Amino acid sequence: MDAIPLPDPVRREFAERVWKIVRQIPAGKVASYGQVAAMVPAPADVDAQEYQAFRARWVGSAMAACPGDVPWQRVVNSQGKISERRGAQQQRFLLEAEGVEFDSRERIDLKRFGWDGPPLDWLTENGLIAPGASAGQDRLF
Repeated sequence: MDAIPLPDPVRREFAERVWKIVRQIPAGKVASYGQVAAMVPAPADVDAQEYQAFRARWVGSAMAACPGDVPWQRVVNSQGKISERRGAQQQRFLLEAEGVEFDSRERIDLKRFGWDGPPLDWLTENGLIAPGASAGQDRLF
């Protein structure tokens, strides 16, 4: 995970939280690295501003090491694109098999295929946070 050195147990706990969230993304939907990151509270002893700057990259690092039961293909960049890296073609193939479509600029329409996030009660039960949630909402977005 970039820039902020973390002890292995803290790094592992962060990754476990990321994977728990990503397992909730249904087939045919996608979330951005930043969207997932916004649901994970900053680890103890990490400066909030520093965390804000690097948390999406941390999600990327966690996704690169995810176990086989995590639907890694459902996490894309904030532009709705697949990040250039090894496995990008497989990611596209898996998403298209789920019904996700790409436009002529290789982007996914996040308004159409973007995930709304898990219910607020699920986030609370799992020690996660709901960015932008206000009283009375039962979903993230």
